[in-house]
Amino acid sequence: MHQFLYVHAFLCCLSVAHSFCPSQCTCVVHGQTDGAGSRSVLCNDPDMSDIPLNVPVDTVKLRIEKTATRRIPTEAFYYLVELRYLWITYNSISSVDTDSFYNLKVLHELRLDGNMISMFPWESLKEMPRLRTLDLHNNRISNIPAEAIPYLLNITYLDLSSNKLATIPSDLMDIWPPFNGAPASANTAQKVILGLQDNPWFCDCKISKLIELSKMTDTPVVLMDLFLTCTGPENLASVLFQRAELDNCVKPSVMTSATKITSSLGSNVLLRCDATGFPTPTLYWTKSGGSPVNNTVQESPGEGIRWSILSLHGIMYKDSGNYSCKAKNVAGKAEATISLSVAGTISTTLPPLSASTETITAIQNTTFILPTDVQDSAIITPGPPKTTAPTPIPKKPKNTPSNNVQNTSPKEGKTQQVETSKNKKASKSVKDLKIVEETSDTAVLLWTADGLPNDAPVKVVYSPYGEDDTERTVETSVGSGKVFMEGLSSGKRYSVCLVAKGSAAAKDPCIDFDTLGNEDSQLFIIISGIACALALPLIALLVYKILALYCKGRNPNLDEEELEKESYVKFETISMKQRTLNAHPTELWGRRQTQESERMLLCSRSSIDSQMTYKSDSSRSEYLC
Repeated sequence: MHQFLYVHAFLCCLSVAHSFCPSQCTCVVHGQTDGAGSRSVLCNDPDMSDIPLNVPVDTVKLRIEKTATRRIPTEAFYYLVELRYLWITYNSISSVDTDSFYNLKVLHELRLDGNMISMFPWESLKEMPRLRTLDLHNNRISNIPAEAIPYLLNITYLDLSSNKLATIPSDLMDIWPPFNGAPASANTAQKVILGLQDNPWFCDCKISKLIELSKMTDTPVVLMDLFLTCTGPENLASVLFQRAELDNCVKPSVMTSATKITSSLGSNVLLRCDATGFPTPTLYWTKSGGSPVNNTVQESPGEGIRWSILSLHGIMYKDSGNYSCKAKNVAGKAEATISLSVAGTISTTLPPLSASTETITAIQNTTFILPTDVQDSAIITPGPPKTTAPTPIPKKPKNTPSNNVQNTSPKEGKTQQVETSKNKKASKSVKDLKIVEETSDTAVLLWTADGLPNDAPVKVVYSPYGEDDTERTVETSVGSGKVFMEGLSSGKRYSVCLVAKGSAAAKDPCIDFDTLGNEDSQLFIIISGIACALALPLIALLVYKILALYCKGRNPNLDEEELEKESYVKFETISMKQRTLNAHPTELWGRRQTQESERMLLCSRSSIDSQMTYKSDSSRSEYLC
């Protein structure tokens, strides 16, 4: 009885184990050295039309090949938590759901080649964090969106060959070396295999990085087929990537106004960079650490050129650091860095002890410069310093001759030194401000520099008189000697000041001027109208004369009348008539009309010769006046 129960239990277990494998699939358990087995399932029944749902949960490798399956449903493999290899190849798959690969946390290899997939759910790759191999060749994929790029960062084997790709996002190449900016030593650790052949590539600037990659010899990215070919445009059809030369495709180049800037605490700073490239690059600013910076203005004055200005108002110590201006287009990217340092000032007034008034004034005017690493909280409100003991007052020595010299020399020496330093500083200034060529909306400011270098920066600040909130600033160098101010209002009084770095003047030089008003414009219009009124009759008379001469030259009858009025004479030519049988014998001479070319101002023979008569037939013609 017990033996019968054992046999029945064994047969039940065997039947359960056999039903654990799908009826249209084959299950194989592979032995391992540690005693545990790994299960692989192969489903290749041509009559299978759906993904099997009763695959053993311990399956490590699942192959569904050459079936009639057309769709991968949602969460088709969510219970296969140990699945590492999933091959669904050469079926009729045309639809893949976004959540088809849900819960495949350890999947290492996904192959979907040989299907009819036109839209692949790239966001589904986030459910497979350990995926390294993605095979999609021989499908109908025509587009890779930019949103798919973050999900391909860990892929080391990507096969997109034999699809319908004409282009790819330029940012896609930036995730692989050498375009990712990683050090060369880090890039050599692991190879990346790309299959991109047999696609109708349109060779323009969007795939310039891919064309550049195909021309490289030593790179961690390996192309399965180096002989990629262009399909378009027409001038590059059937041309290999390695020989393709793209027109109007230039990597960006960035240039900044300065590389290091030091500005005082609380001041306003403008950072500018210019970029060139084709297509026209985009510009953006980042601070140390990569954080983006706002308060920027951009403009593109022409194709292939763009500039950007970063404005910092009332800078603090926290604003110091490196600011990077980055340019980017489909051909590549570039950047330039400006280092900004903030230097603060603090004024401290010391109380009088027993010093003279001059000493107190000198101390009150003393300015202490703080180092750049002092934080905002280090700003101290001026006040009396703390003292631990009173300063002893020295006794006045006797007025001996020697003591007189020693007594007065320190004070006088200090005074002379202060005066000498003041004279030296006063020599470094900008003076002789003058306004010339002022109009209703523009003016030119001239100045002369005394003791300042030509390349010293100078700032011209101008605004309507009494309206400091609308002031404008123009930056130039001291050596230029002039600046052009525009955008002024007519008939207004303006105030302009010149701020030169390094100038020791106690006050920045300023000058006031007035722009031309509407009265001047009206006077100019009146004068112009009078001038036009006087010039129009003269122009009309001149045109009339020209037309009269032109018409006179085209009328030949008028020429003949004029000739008759002058001293010209009209003449005829006398010639011998031909003798005929029926002609009158006495008519030996005949008259014919002369041509225009035969008319002369004078006779060809003199009057004496004209009296001669030739009776022979061979006599020549006479020209009679």
